[in-house]
Amino acid sequence: MVNLIIMDCHDLGRHLNCYGHTTVTSPHLDDLAAQGVRFANSFCIAPQCSPSRSTLYTGRYAHANGMLGLAHDPFNWRLHDDEIYLPRYFQQAGYETALIGGQHVTQNDPDSVKRLGFDRVRLSRDSSQIVADAAAFINQPHERPYYLNIGFYETHRDETGGFKHIPPDTQKGVAVPPYLPNTPEAQTEFAAFQGMVKWLDAAVGEIVEVLRAGDHFQDTYLIFTTDHGIAMPRAKCTMYDPGIETSLIMFAPPMGITGGRVITPLISHVDFTPTILEAFGIPIPARLHGRSYWALLKGKPYTPRKHIFAGKTFHTAYEPQRAVRTERCKLIVNLEADIVNVPADIQHSPIYPQMIGELTQEHLPVELYDLTSDPLEQHNLADHAAYAEIKRDLLCVLNQWMQETGDPILNGPIPSPFYHRAIRLLRGAGA
Repeated sequence: MVNLIIMDCHDLGRHLNCYGHTTVTSPHLDDLAAQGVRFANSFCIAPQCSPSRSTLYTGRYAHANGMLGLAHDPFNWRLHDDEIYLPRYFQQAGYETALIGGQHVTQNDPDSVKRLGFDRVRLSRDSSQIVADAAAFINQPHERPYYLNIGFYETHRDETGGFKHIPPDTQKGVAVPPYLPNTPEAQTEFAAFQGMVKWLDAAVGEIVEVLRAGDHFQDTYLIFTTDHGIAMPRAKCTMYDPGIETSLIMFAPPMGITGGRVITPLISHVDFTPTILEAFGIPIPARLHGRSYWALLKGKPYTPRKHIFAGKTFHTAYEPQRAVRTERCKLIVNLEADIVNVPADIQHSPIYPQMIGELTQEHLPVELYDLTSDPLEQHNLADHAAYAEIKRDLLCVLNQWMQETGDPILNGPIPSPFYHRAIRLLRGAGA
């Protein structure tokens, strides 16, 4: 039987050499893409960690599975009790299941993580320790096939807003994306970010070498992905493409997922769980929102998505947004009047004050971008007469999606767990 190894990381987006970022040093992931399959247009459903991961591993949108914000204190969002996390399906199918590294959908202690469906848990933020633990797990004798989730903390900023104490990478130069100012501060910031990507890539390379040395690729389905876009202004926590674009690479010789193919149709993280379930012959529950693209991977008839959806409700503050994207256009609905909520880690970036004028503008109710002529999403066309029909159609599609998936924001503002705790304290004081 085939083992499944899923490696995920934080805040990477598609910032790899194989995705066209030529100043990035990522030879191991590039090589994996060259041998396997790379998804050119993979997107998450939420531009922040916990909601994105909850959908990736349940196949249900975050606004329906309960994870409308971050899982850690003081926010404490949780999956609904009836949600099934991907390893649980494998556990029920007789697989040994393990998590090594990190996750971000429940409290970060072994007992809480085991309740997601993991038999074994080794929590760590240290990539060297993660690699060592993963190598030990892979090389040990296994009586059953296994599901192994390896969660890297990179490329998340640290508590100071920086990129750990890793040497910056300027080996191939430094490129600042065009939606950010190309200033000396931005150059320094991206050199540090590239250094962290290089560090992450080296860790992935060590795990790949373990698999090669033990001839494990003959019975392994290996996947690499990330939760959302890079931790920079106008990326992470926004509905713009730099916030929701994700790298997704698969390599599975026993299943024919090889050859360096590039898959170009729109792919959503919500479709990941049903795809993996079909690949391993595990029944796909009807309640999942995603639909399998296994046929696409196998070169069989497949109807591509016309629309992908994204949303944000809470991050460090209440900022409800919903979005729909096609190959040509992006429509964003801002459901509260507020300025862009920039995450605290990004506020420590030296780029943030250089964009303060742009980042403190109030949201308009609707944003519409033509991605063919304006890929950087700089020119809002929501009020242009020539785009009136496209705007109307996408609003209808977005509303229908929200209705069909039970988006609670259609019923009014959504209070957070923090709010409920504060209200209980307030009422308790008056009792």
